[in-house]
Amino acid sequence: MASIFGHTLVGATLGKLLLPEQRQWRWWLVAAACAFLPDVDVVGFKFHVAYDSLWGHRGLTHSLLAAVVVATCLTGLGALRSRPNNAAPTGRVWLLLFLATASHGLLDAMTTGGLGVAFFSPFHTERYFLSFRPIAVSPIGVKNFVGKWAARVLRSEVLWVALPCAAILLLQRLTGRLQKG
Repeated sequence: MASIFGHTLVGATLGKLLLPEQRQWRWWLVAAACAFLPDVDVVGFKFHVAYDSLWGHRGLTHSLLAAVVVATCLTGLGALRSRPNNAAPTGRVWLLLFLATASHGLLDAMTTGGLGVAFFSPFHTERYFLSFRPIAVSPIGVKNFVGKWAARVLRSEVLWVALPCAAILLLQRLTGRLQKG
């Protein structure tokens, strides 16, 4: 998997792109959390769930269906809790949360390890990688994220995740200034 840093950075970046107003910062945080949420499946390791099973790592929780369910539930909850003067457009919030959650599988499919991602689970359980896999796979567990392996993961995520996110946000800022000026 990519690390929590890469996943949450993509989610927050998507939040800033789709809901750029500063008053929507809470949705940026929710999107960051959604981008990491699919890794809840690592709990299965404690219960001896087979990695390649439906409920295994990179299985159902990494699917597009899971992204639809997460986005729909959280958008609904957000609509119930929002104040009319601070409400974000519901369709845009749903798109943000869907893309943030789905981005997790996409990043994982770009890593150098694991068994691939079951994007179409539970309907089709085959696992996929992208042909472009530049992100060093992150070890599972905080205790394992130390030393040379962690440094290699973070270097690859700076290059392949952080720099593109920064470039996209810079471009958003520049185009916003050009439109105002």
